[in-house]
Amino acid sequence: MNHNFAIIGIAGYIAIRHLKAIKDTGNTLVAALDRFDSVGFIDSYFPDADFFVEFERFDRHIDKLRRNGTDIHYVSICSPNYLHDSHIRFALRSGADAICEKPVVLNPWNIDALLEYEALTGRKTWNILQLRYHEAIIALKEQVAHGPMNKVYDIDLSYITSRGNWYHYSWKGDTMKSGGIATNIGVHFFDMLTWIFGKPLENKVHILEESRAAGFLQLEKARVRWFLSIDYNDIPDEVKKQGKRTYRSLTMDGAEIEFSDGFTELHTKTYQEIIAGRGFGLNESRQSIETVFEIRNAVPLGINGDYHPMAFQFKKP
Repeated sequence: MNHNFAIIGIAGYIAIRHLKAIKDTGNTLVAALDRFDSVGFIDSYFPDADFFVEFERFDRHIDKLRRNGTDIHYVSICSPNYLHDSHIRFALRSGADAICEKPVVLNPWNIDALLEYEALTGRKTWNILQLRYHEAIIALKEQVAHGPMNKVYDIDLSYITSRGNWYHYSWKGDTMKSGGIATNIGVHFFDMLTWIFGKPLENKVHILEESRAAGFLQLEKARVRWFLSIDYNDIPDEVKKQGKRTYRSLTMDGAEIEFSDGFTELHTKTYQEIIAGRGFGLNESRQSIETVFEIRNAVPLGINGDYHPMAFQFKKP
């Protein structure tokens, strides 16, 4: 069956992965919305799709299609984080399932409200949790599941993805709109960790700034020290010498878990699973949303206790 898609936020950097996934799964993009019109790349995927820069006209068009017998089966949502909740509601009341980028919402109570909305509309909200389909992450989950029952692993997560000055002037630099750094660049890692090692038992924050955050997360089967940053200066010197602006590392009991490759095709795999009815919904997203919400609202403890090694340089005398 060929499914009809609409997309909200097509000018965003992640949207092209959604276009590719829609095309690769043999489906059709019918309509797209973004306040910015730099979307010429759509011609390489769906040149016949209607495009709108005003939500009101987009809303009216989707409703007209439905009344004329053309159903929109899915609405892909790539808009800024703080708009996800509203755009999911639009999708559901339009008779479509929502496919939403992470974080699906900013606050845990938004999930409860959307579950009620799903019950009212009979439609479903799917979240893009693509790391759950990464072969190396699946293998790690299997390793832990079949490992010693009472073993608690030591995990170090480091993720530095350099961003320029523009970041702080965009919606991403506004905590009220993005949720802050742990939500904006870290939520999929926290989802991955809780998916593998179980629910959080303790959540401590050592650093909480605009450009970086660090903390300690006690999970059922892991002690996690984590460090997130968008500051190029935080990248290790040996990585800078290679001309790289991103550093990603995950170690378990001192051994590196390599999962740097294979990211770009995971949206297509995610779409395949969603269309087959096997995707991840709101309840699967809850744990990571609760985790980053707690981090965002924490009072940082400073550099003491069991902290990430990369946080030591920020220890105050």
